[in-house]
Amino acid sequence: MARQPIGDVLLKADNISLSFGGVKALSNISFDVREHELAAIIGPNGAGKSSMLNVINGFYHPQQGQITFKGQTRSRMKVHQAAVQGIARTFQNIALFKGMSVLDNLMTGRNLKMHSTMLEQAVYWGRARREELEHRGKVEEIIDFLNLESVRKTPVGRLPYGIQKRVELGRALAAEPSLLLLDEPMAGMNLEEKEDMCRFVLDVNEEFGTTIVLIEHDMGVVMDISDRVTVLDYGRLLAVGTPDEVRNNQEVIDAYLGVAND
Repeated sequence: MARQPIGDVLLKADNISLSFGGVKALSNISFDVREHELAAIIGPNGAGKSSMLNVINGFYHPQQGQITFKGQTRSRMKVHQAAVQGIARTFQNIALFKGMSVLDNLMTGRNLKMHSTMLEQAVYWGRARREELEHRGKVEEIIDFLNLESVRKTPVGRLPYGIQKRVELGRALAAEPSLLLLDEPMAGMNLEEKEDMCRFVLDVNEEFGTTIVLIEHDMGVVMDISDRVTVLDYGRLLAVGTPDEVRNNQEVIDAYLGVAND
């Protein structure tokens, strides 16, 4: 399947500033992300990368600035509202239900799309039964897509770390997001696991057309798979550009990369 062409602006951050007490996590950050784009946010530890994702999905509310998503502008939004609008998220630290199976964890990603009442679900009849079958079908597609068939009924807590990260990606995909935020999806992985995750991230972007914003410390990964890169440095915006532009930006080299890559 051919990759969908990059389209209009889907997400725009305008002059975002965020402080915790006297500590400035973000200072006047502005950038945009386009439809079907695979965008990366990089920077040293403490640069404000995760804080920026938390602002985008409504977990943090900036003291200044606003986020525009799908043409709707807001300065404050609850996490639930962001999810309803089509923003899904994974985290640095795996946040799965360890005692539940892979299948059941992925089913939790469908919660926002379930409309039957608790009573209907309890008796498992009518609309509840139809919804269950429909959502299970979607989840089975994701299990197949992520090559999780062999562990679909295994409790997540018994799985290797790299597979758990894949399950977390699957749960986010189950919500059918238009914007997927990935917070260090390859952290702690060995080379083989990173290669697998890179392939899945690229496939999500290509086959589903999902717009992706990822935070990643592995510069090889970032430069290989990203369309554009936003560089943060201790809460301030240092650069935005293509991987080649960022790689050759002297400010970025001095502050973060250390050496120029030819």
